[in-house]
Amino acid sequence: MPPHPSSHVQRARAEIAGRLREIRKDAGITGRELAARCGWSESKSSRIENARTTPSDQDIRTWCRACAADDQIPDLIAANRQSADAHVQWRRLQRTGLRRLQESAGDLYRQTRVFRVYVSDVIPGFLQTPGYATALLSSIADFRGTPDDVSDAVAARMKRNVVLNGGVRRFSFVLEEAVLRYRLCSTETMAAQLGHLLGVMDLQNVAVGIVPFSARRTMWPMPTFTIFDDSRVHADTLEAASTLTQPSQVDLYARAFGRLSQAASRGAAAHSLISDALAVLD
Repeated sequence: MPPHPSSHVQRARAEIAGRLREIRKDAGITGRELAARCGWSESKSSRIENARTTPSDQDIRTWCRACAADDQIPDLIAANRQSADAHVQWRRLQRTGLRRLQESAGDLYRQTRVFRVYVSDVIPGFLQTPGYATALLSSIADFRGTPDDVSDAVAARMKRNVVLNGGVRRFSFVLEEAVLRYRLCSTETMAAQLGHLLGVMDLQNVAVGIVPFSARRTMWPMPTFTIFDDSRVHADTLEAASTLTQPSQVDLYARAFGRLSQAASRGAAAHSLISDALAVLD
């Protein structure tokens, strides 16, 4: 298996191989003994440990059981699948533009019933106006050098965002106050975006909290992430949107979201923060 062109994906594969190696060493057995317990060749164990062969889900189960490490199976299988997901995401981002990236999450959005979204940089995609989304996606396309399909990408985002309506799904948003102040578009577009945000806060299935600059907090500002039910996290980095599915990872982000929520202002106090940001637009 040749190295993957994305360093992020290759690191993920190497990490899985390293974890399997440590499990074998912790069990106190050699590669030859592991192969015998698993019923495969010693060379297969070596290829897996050195990230030259990607293990299947069953390979991971067999490996862990041979090392009496059954408790490691769920996280390792999730990490293995996560590596493949990151591969697809990277290729789409680099080769097919932004519209396909918006459409690719459609099924996930329709299947999810509870969304928890934390943002420290921009208005959440769910809550964006077409004007704000156009300005943001134009900046992303220019920076990344992707095909210029911004208009189609914005239309796809707006279509995707219909999941916000109907009350079937529940949404909890936590925004840093800075998000209300960053100027990524014209004054008129930002005013319309903040006005839209005020309107969305009246929806029964939507909860919006804003962490004020002055808040006493127990959790530091961190990169944007979204939790889908209790099974999946999308965490943004400059390189790509990482898909995290290991139970321990999802739990970690859920705990972070809970702490960030504790520092957030809601109701009239959150309305006041948005109104203050509107008042200083010029």
